[in-house]
Amino acid sequence: MALFDFLGRIVDWVGAASKSASGSSFFEAHGRMLWLMAFVTLILRPVLTGLHDLLVHQTLTPGLATLVRWQNHRYVLKQGLAFFLNDFAGGIANRILQTGVALRDSAVSALDAIWHVLIYSVTSLVLFARADWRLTLPLIIWIVGYIAALVYFVPRVKHRATVASSSRGKLMGRIVDGYGNIGTLKLFAHNRFEEEYVREAMAEQTGQAQYAARMITGMGLVIAALNGILIAGTPGLALWLWSSGRMSAGVIALATGLAIRINNMSGWIMWVVNGIFENLGVVQDGIHTISRPRVVADAPDAQDLRVAHGGIRFEAVSFHYGRPSGVIDRLTLSIEPGEKIGLIGPSGAGKSTLVNILLRLYDLDGGRILIDGQDISGVRQESLRSQIGVVTQDTSLLHRSIRDNMRYGKPDASDEEIIHALRQAQADGFVSNLIDLQGRTGLDAHVGERGVKLSGGQRQRVAIARVLLKNAPILILDEATSALDSDAEAAIQENLETLMRGKTVIAIAHRLSTIARLDRLVVMDEGLIVETGTHAELVARNGLYARLWRHQSGGLIHDPNAPPQDA
Repeated sequence: MALFDFLGRIVDWVGAASKSASGSSFFEAHGRMLWLMAFVTLILRPVLTGLHDLLVHQTLTPGLATLVRWQNHRYVLKQGLAFFLNDFAGGIANRILQTGVALRDSAVSALDAIWHVLIYSVTSLVLFARADWRLTLPLIIWIVGYIAALVYFVPRVKHRATVASSSRGKLMGRIVDGYGNIGTLKLFAHNRFEEEYVREAMAEQTGQAQYAARMITGMGLVIAALNGILIAGTPGLALWLWSSGRMSAGVIALATGLAIRINNMSGWIMWVVNGIFENLGVVQDGIHTISRPRVVADAPDAQDLRVAHGGIRFEAVSFHYGRPSGVIDRLTLSIEPGEKIGLIGPSGAGKSTLVNILLRLYDLDGGRILIDGQDISGVRQESLRSQIGVVTQDTSLLHRSIRDNMRYGKPDASDEEIIHALRQAQADGFVSNLIDLQGRTGLDAHVGERGVKLSGGQRQRVAIARVLLKNAPILILDEATSALDSDAEAAIQENLETLMRGKTVIAIAHRLSTIARLDRLVVMDEGLIVETGTHAELVARNGLYARLWRHQSGGLIHDPNAPPQDA
């Protein structure tokens, strides 16, 4: 602003020097001021610009986005399992990344906008008023109109930006969902179906972007009209006042320069403000997803779980996945320390659900679960899960090295311990021969997203090795050998028995022969325990377990404990 004021002074000085024909003494009369403005232009202005850029580009720009992303990521990691099952993984990740950038851009843009608006508006009013108070009228009209335009348009831009951001998240989720399941797409030859699925989301996103852009266009037209009033009114009024002898030619130069500068600034401010609220729309959409209250949270006074023996008791446990009833209702089951039980029942009986609530992936609707007398709702979730080793049917590995995947079982494990566990799980042979596209081999080889570079049986063996390495006092085997062929299962069966020794074990298997030798079998149906006993006792009882056993053996396996069949 000082430059525009100085420009007006130069015009007046030159005019006065021309009239007095004293051009030779011009620099003597005004040299000090000229040197001052040279200092401002050549030194002070670049220094202040550099300080501004350092603040924005070295502190706010990289730091704020990273901080927001990190906090969002930490919060989301502690969400319950249902949070991730109800949304696209790609959509969640996209919102975490977008929210950090959008919040950073909003903060930086708001800082710049407020600074420029205050500097130009206040200084212009002061300079105009100093020349003639009437010269402030076009600027006052412009300021009032500009504020009114922002008040009207900004909330609408924000709302439409929120809707547009939501549609972008939906599009990202659909694309990532397709890429993440590319094998299924190829197997079913449904490229055209997938194209239409994504095209529909793209069309929605485009429509929402156009919907938001229409409001921005309207805002631009209003600002352009206000700028026209300012550009035409300010120099015109200055010329009229000059023609009346009320101001000098330098004021005309000042007024015209400032009007043009404010015009340029207003266009920039409009896009900045629009960008701010568009980003706030993105932030609002992201926060709506990211900041949902945690359904499963540690109690404020939660302590670490301490497992000395490994006894488990389900007391009148009820869980319905948010529905009024169903799944598990008032189930009671005691498992003695070191006891090995098998959970059996048809699909949907509630076996995996029982395991999920023991791991506290969901909170109970009623009852309680005790481990060595400690209610698991009152202990830290991480301490609970650190005491339980789990091998699931649907094993997925992280897109990292074999070593990193194994160290999820024991973070400080040495390579020797890792290799020993892999050997116990009959996995050392194929691991030593692994090589990825970057040439990394053995324990350093990366396994691809969800472990897709390994076969199902190989993933299962690595998962078993990881639990062997963890060596937790409570062990859950949920169809742990389902992905293995009979030879591989027989090869690691002895090591599984070694793994189970001295531990409390809950094993789920549809292949009954794999769990028939356990201490006790618990048969579930429709969320209830309908039978319990040893294999021989249940076969003799001729109930649900006996029927399942006969169906699997096909009547070809002779069981000396089986009752005679009716003709």
